[in-house]
Amino acid sequence: MICQPSRSKILAVALACAALSSPAVAQNAAMVMKEFGTWSLHQSRNASHNICYAVSTPVSKKPKKANRAAIVFYVSAWPKDGVRNQVSVKFGYPINTEKDVTVQIENDTFNLKARDERAYVYDATQELKLLEAMKTGTQMVVKATSKRGTQTIDTYSLKGVTSALKSLAESCS
Repeated sequence: MICQPSRSKILAVALACAALSSPAVAQNAAMVMKEFGTWSLHQSRNASHNICYAVSTPVSKKPKKANRAAIVFYVSAWPKDGVRNQVSVKFGYPINTEKDVTVQIENDTFNLKARDERAYVYDATQELKLLEAMKTGTQMVVKATSKRGTQTIDTYSLKGVTSALKSLAESCS
């Protein structure tokens, strides 16, 4: 029998790595505050910053045997800097920036811009539309292509995302 780490442990490790990669929050690793279905709320605080993340990991990944680091979908808030609900995805591999990165929820498709191992929504209007689609959808499919040419398809459950985003807004102000 192969031991599978829990979703919370995977998210905690991924967020700790993200926190440690940012000098502003390197002193404090993110703590799990609450769980909402397949989503959880994490927070990292120090004397100068309060950073919160509503996060999830995929319920399925294709190809299954692709060699990837942690895969995480983030909705982040940095209240001190006026940032609320910033969407980003960590793919666990360097992304081919010449290929589209897409997020599909029901019949809506959103394009993200790739940088290194992450992708972001660069248009605030599209970001708001994506967040609203997440609240009304049941699943989200994220597609990207690695620099090696491997296309990945990650499927996320949206169970609990509405509560997680509400808690993000309330807890991280």
